Amino acid sequence: MKKTKGFTLIELVVVITILGILAAVALPRFIGLQGDARIAKLNGARGAVASAVALVHGTILVRAGVPDLAACPGGGGTANNNASGAGTVCTESGVVATTNGSPASGTPGIINAAGLTSVFNPTVADLTAEGYTVAAPSASVTEIDIASATTPASCSFTYTEATAPNTAALVSAVNATGCK
Repeated sequence: MKKTKGFTLIELVVVITILGILAAVALPRFIGLQGDARIAKLNGARGAVASAVALVHGTILVRAGVPDLAACPGGGGTANNNASGAGTVCTESGVVATTNGSPASGTPGIINAAGLTSVFNPTVADLTAEGYTVAAPSASVTEIDIASATTPASCSFTYTEATAPNTAALVSAVNATGCK
């Protein structure tokens, strides 16, 4: 008597059916994870910006407007540590532009201070490579978007520099409606 080895047609149909059901259930969840990842990236960037604001403001308060005597180790010259008006502060990576004791809007200020890229003074290409789009709705406002979002402008938050000495810079809540 010969014994044949293999699967019956019924066994194959059952396995294919089970795999089809699993794929139908798992695929939408996987797609949902991409949106969750964009929201997590957005929240991480917002946290980096909020931390940078606190660190720069604290540094300026501690230095009390006394200019640095030595050049900043990261480059960019010496910092004047002004608590009012336009100024600069030294960080490990280089000099960051400030306005009224908080990072200035845009790349010389908050984008450099927050370290959203591995490059200090990032270009548009550097930010895009890291998945960010940065816009400036006004001179004192920076909008940070997640470039891969369904609607990048609706997967964003804004940074508004301090408008006067002894006032706080504002980091808005995240707008995650266009992230998924």
